[in-house]
Amino acid sequence: MRNLIDIMELSVEELQQLIDCAMDIIANPAKYAEACHGKKLATLFFEPSTRTRLSFEAAMYELGGNVLGFSEAQSSSASKGESVSDTVRVVGCYADIIAMRHPKEGAPLVASRKAGIPVINAGDGGHNHPTQTLADLLTIYREKGRLTDMTVGLCGDLKFGRTVHSLVSAMSRYTGVKFVMISPEELRIPQYILTDVLDPKGIEYEEVTSLEDAMPRLDILYMTRVQRERFFNEADYVRLKDSYILTPEKLRTAKDDLCILHPLPRVNEISVAVDEDPRACYFKQALNGKYMRMALILKLLEVNV
Repeated sequence: MRNLIDIMELSVEELQQLIDCAMDIIANPAKYAEACHGKKLATLFFEPSTRTRLSFEAAMYELGGNVLGFSEAQSSSASKGESVSDTVRVVGCYADIIAMRHPKEGAPLVASRKAGIPVINAGDGGHNHPTQTLADLLTIYREKGRLTDMTVGLCGDLKFGRTVHSLVSAMSRYTGVKFVMISPEELRIPQYILTDVLDPKGIEYEEVTSLEDAMPRLDILYMTRVQRERFFNEADYVRLKDSYILTPEKLRTAKDDLCILHPLPRVNEISVAVDEDPRACYFKQALNGKYMRMALILKLLEVNV
């Protein structure tokens, strides 16, 4: 039985298999319409979510399966003090696979050891968000036709941004990828990402504070929001929240085939005026997330179509 807690649990070959499966789903949706008939997905969301939860649910419905679960901790027995371990052991009696989001790092890993059915990490605190990375990879692949030989700019909250941490880890395995980390000093990428992931592989990266200076050399620009929920101090959040706002003016020096990504939700870090730019791919990214979650569910349930 496989789980997906960290994107690095999937080999490069398995990532490509998921991408290929997603591409086939896009091309032949009717072929997959009953693939998970009689199967149930439990969405256990101890933390609010729109895209991730709904895309998991849409994915399972489009595979012909069913969904049960909850969308906030207050509507579960966690509000009475029930442990994650007990919750998933019970849910494992009712469902075939679990997608779980939790504010505490490591909670989905604990769940995977107790559930008795496959568990997918749908985001754990500031740590990891592997299925968002699957959405990111499919979007880059569809837009660029490759996952190699490109310069990836990561902008905004790189300290608490779990989507950034997962994406850097995943893309560090492809040849010719360089990273430009664009953030204020207080929100720099965690040191362990540099020392454990990038440095051992000799991957090129630079840390800068200016988005405008970095823009001309980027193939991918991955924007993130400054997350209020990760801050202990409201004053720090207010001071940093508008550090980087992408506008049409800032895109003047960008490449014609730049791919602009954002895991969403957006607050104000991308001007709505950018939405009509053909380089804006963040709503495509949300759709691609559904296709990759469909592919992942099939893989973890060992369903062959």
